[in-house]
Parts: sequence; structure tokens; C-alpha cells
Amino acid sequence: MRRVANHSSGLPLHYQFFFSNEPYQKPSYDETILRYGNLVTIPGEHYQYSNLGFGIIGYVLSRVSGESYPDFMRDSVFLKLGMTHTSVDVGPGLEKFQAIRYDEKGNPIPFYDFDHPAASAVFSSAHDLVRFGMFHLKDHLSDQSAIVSDASIDAMHQPTMKTGDSSGYGIGWGVDDRPDGYRVVTHNGGMPGVSTFLVLVPSEDIAVVVLMNGEDYSTPVLDEIFKALLNKWQVLSRRPDTAAPAFSPDATLLGTWKGTLHTYQRDIPAIVKVLPSGDVHVKVGDELESSLDNVRFKDGWLSGEAWGDVATDDAVRHRANTLRFTLKLRGNLLNGAVSATENGPNPVALTQWLEVTKQP
Repeated sequence: MRRVANHSSGLPLHYQFFFSNEPYQKPSYDETILRYGNLVTIPGEHYQYSNLGFGIIGYVLSRVSGESYPDFMRDSVFLKLGMTHTSVDVGPGLEKFQAIRYDEKGNPIPFYDFDHPAASAVFSSAHDLVRFGMFHLKDHLSDQSAIVSDASIDAMHQPTMKTGDSSGYGIGWGVDDRPDGYRVVTHNGGMPGVSTFLVLVPSEDIAVVVLMNGEDYSTPVLDEIFKALLNKWQVLSRRPDTAAPAFSPDATLLGTWKGTLHTYQRDIPAIVKVLPSGDVHVKVGDELESSLDNVRFKDGWLSGEAWGDVATDDAVRHRANTLRFTLKLRGNLLNGAVSATENGPNPVALTQWLEVTKQP
């Protein structure tokens, strides 16, 4: 469970939404786990944020407690922390407080559900989230119960998986040592019509919350708040992503790799070709051969994106035709994740398992 909570379990990238104005119904969580709850890396080997992992934690809480996940969270977390305007989904009596979500053109977005509720389905007010932050700052408010100990809070804020040069992930929290000297403990989220941030600065006993129900301008808002609160706060450069350096394969990668892409409905033949020019071609099933774009090879991981079709019912529904490859070189094997993705108004990431063997 600790590995699931710090996103090092090997569970894959996953998100999927079900809108109220479409005929599709979300599967049971047993079915979601059966389809996608497969390890794509060795536990402890690789950090991969996984909504599916948080969904599984919520499912375990429900199974162990004997309560539904919404009831468990209300009784054991929200009410004990005085969070009376917080619920899983929109709780009874809170309907009038719900903020409508808007797309990038300002149009209301139909209500939607998830197949990973414990990762995405909490509705809350900024006030309640600040109270949640104060609990994690160990402020010991008189009307809050110690649902976990101060020592457990410290353990949750201790990074155990590296996510960047100066950042890591603990248990449910990202931790970043900023160049201005502040250590921030934070979590953010984004979905259609949603952008959220909860940022703690423990050394200053500060909690800041930004919630948006439209386009994502949350980072500039956060910076303006922190500039008013902290003299040393620096607005960090948000330069656009630079182009990947030209991929120059070494002998360990050169050649043709053949194997299988495993999906919950069928196994599909797959081929990966790494050419001396640095071009990488992939072929999935009967689809045309496609070029892998944005190819990177770092620390034994080969990654990139290509057009393709895994042809599962879920992927077809979402028109998820961009395949994101994240493969680990293991001698004469390349194996790991292939995520069928779509980044339109109904974004999705559905991850399959690929293993290919280098051909003589």
C-alpha cells in the first residue's frame, strides 16, 4: 500500500471520464482493476503517477471498513477535520454549493464521473481545504481530531521517490525544494473544467488553496498570493518545453524488436524498429507502420509517441489513437507501458503492456 501511495508500485498511467450526456456507463471497479490493474514496471523501480493506484486505495478502504468509500471519507476524515463542505461526489445538502465546470470556450461541461473515484471525485471548498492544510501543518485546531499522528504526517511529507532534480513524492504529497529556499509540500490536480492547488510551506505555517472551474491560470494566482505573503518568494520561469535532443541510438537498441501488446480483450502482434538514423518505427497489429515522435532514451528508458490503435472498446469509444510508449531496456527485452491517449474535451489514458524481443 505504501508503494501504491507513493506511485512506485508499477501501476500505470490511467484516467477515464464518463459524461452524463453520453450513453456509456462506467464499469464496476472490479472490472477496471481486471482491465488495467496490471504492473508495467517492477515495484520500486519507477515513479508513475497513477489515478488507478489512488482508486485502488479507496477500494481497499471500503473493503476493509465495510463502508462505502464516500461514507468512510465523510465519517473518518471530513467530519473529524471539521470539513463540512467536503464530500465524495456532491453530498446530500451540498448541491447548491457546486461550481459549474466550464470548457476553454466558456461553455458549461456536463457532469462527469470516473472509473478511479478515490483519485478524482472529492468536491470541497477552499475554506475546507485550508483546514485540511492546517491539519497537515500540525496546527492542532481544537475542533479537529488527530486522525493520524504528527509522526505519520511527517512521514507523509518525506519524499521517497525522486520526481525531479529538487523534487520528490511522499505519501499523497509532492515535495519541492525551491531555489528561493522554501520547501513546499503540495498537490495539484486537473480535469475538464478543473484546476486545483493546495500548497503548504511548513517552515512558515502557511497553507494556500487555489480552485478554478475553468481554464488553468492557477499557477500565476499562486505566485501572486505567495509574493504578498513571503518576501523571498521567486516567480520561477515557466519556459515552454524545449525540443528533445536528436536521438542517437547505441548498439544495444539498434535492430528489430518483435513481440506482443497485451490488452484486456486480445493480444496484438507488435514490432519496434530502431534505425541507425535515429528514426524509430512501430507497428501494432494490422495498422500501418508509424514513426515514433519525441524519442528519448535516458537511464535505460525508451519513450515517445506514435499514431496507432489498440482497438479495445474503451479506446475506440474515446478515439484514443495516440500511443505513448515508456519501455525499459532489459538485455534483449524491451517491455513496459503503451498508453492509448486522447487530449480533447474527453481526455483519456488507457495503458497496455508491451514486451518485444530483439531479433537476431
